[in-house]
Amino acid sequence: MRCLGKSGKLSAKPEDENFFTCAGPGAAANFRPTGSPMTGLPQQLQNNNNMAIIDFGGTKEEVITRKEFPMSRARKVLKNETIAIIGYGVQGPAQALNLRDNGFKVIIGQAKQFAKDWNRACKDGWVPGKTLFDIEEAVQRGTIIQMLVSDAAQRSIWPAVKRNLKAGDALYFSHGFSIAYHTLTKVIPPSDVDVIMVAPKGSGTSVRRNFLSGAGINSSFAVFQDATGRAKDRCLAVGIGIGSGYLFPTTFEHEVFSDLTGERGVLMGALAGIMEAQYDVLRAHGHSPSEAFNETVEELTQSLIRLVDENGMDWMYANCSATAQRGALDWKPKFKKAVLPVFKDLYQRVKTGKECSRVLNSCGKPDYQQQLTKELDQIGNSEMWQAGKAVRALRPKETAKLISKATLGVTGRKSN
Repeated sequence: MRCLGKSGKLSAKPEDENFFTCAGPGAAANFRPTGSPMTGLPQQLQNNNNMAIIDFGGTKEEVITRKEFPMSRARKVLKNETIAIIGYGVQGPAQALNLRDNGFKVIIGQAKQFAKDWNRACKDGWVPGKTLFDIEEAVQRGTIIQMLVSDAAQRSIWPAVKRNLKAGDALYFSHGFSIAYHTLTKVIPPSDVDVIMVAPKGSGTSVRRNFLSGAGINSSFAVFQDATGRAKDRCLAVGIGIGSGYLFPTTFEHEVFSDLTGERGVLMGALAGIMEAQYDVLRAHGHSPSEAFNETVEELTQSLIRLVDENGMDWMYANCSATAQRGALDWKPKFKKAVLPVFKDLYQRVKTGKECSRVLNSCGKPDYQQQLTKELDQIGNSEMWQAGKAVRALRPKETAKLISKATLGVTGRKSN
């Protein structure tokens, strides 16, 4: 096996740490990223990128905002394009509806045998034979092909997608998985199409809700292959079109490494595990389900995390009691020390492709949906989350009161 080393040159060392660049048996000889190792953008585009320079905690980074790339420019770039959304599951509906609402030409490619997704598309106003097609016909009709089925499903449908791609098309992803792990997924695009990515930092429902609220959602973007010379503009135009508030450059590899680590870690896996552990300890010491749930989940989701969202962790601490502040500051390093080895192990599993193999082997099984339902039911039917249903039902449902700059008592302490 020959692999691309850190320098971008061919290396004969299969143990090279950049697992994702290894070209396995049958891989296209010319399947190489066109961008630099750091940004995924072709070098000439980096030199003329018209990006805003933002200071992120002392490190200056380049980002694209709607000021640098307004909607009017996005519409101009995509005026002759047909955007084919492949898959109407999680990200598909949000990105498709946002693009349609912004005036772009959008069609849907969805396998009809998955009746729930097909019927959902029909309910959302996509018309069979006009804006809703099977996957192969949608790829034929589209010029920008957005691969928004699950990662495991992308491997399954890739042969059908590949044989219907046309020279000059853009192949779009919202996750680096299929390209970064191409030795396992076998997703190797032809050399005559652009390969681009816009990865919203949120679920499909968040992409849609933030769009409707006017807030937008931040996204990463990357150009892996620039066959037309227009790849970056097409990428950014779609990114703005789906409602991104701003876009920051990455690579397919960096995106998938950070994303898989985050999902398995703080965002989902670690959060759920820590919640369950605290709940179990409280229940074991005689606390009621309602008290254990409120102190574990409800206060976090309804109060504290919102303060973090507004102004950061230190501001949240400053607006809690002195007792809470002291305890949190004392115990934070203990929790970090406890979980740091777990995160190091997690990142290595992501980097070496072990997590990729786990996803493909598990999620690609015919009975995966049934197995997933069992696992999710086990969580949903647990005492902790049954208590959560009862707690949520008790939340008052009164008409919201208007909050303005003159409203008292909502700004909190400016500092400790």
